[in-house]
Amino acid sequence: MADATVVPTDNGPYVISGSFTLKDAEGNEISVEGDACLCRCGTPANKPFCDGSHRKASFKSSVRA
Repeated sequence: MADATVVPTDNGPYVISGSFTLKDAEGNEISVEGDACLCRCGTPANKPFCDGSHRKASFKSSVRA
């Protein structure tokens, strides 16, 4: 079983840390070393990873439980 922590950052990506497996829509494993920052804004060139382009896109989201 994976032991991961997922934190949605204000106006930014999901930050995933710990032990996890990341797969694409077809179920193919995506290689990740260390933590991963996954895009929520939809604008990065290297999806699904965040490249900071949410700043230029003026992405806004403050996730609260």
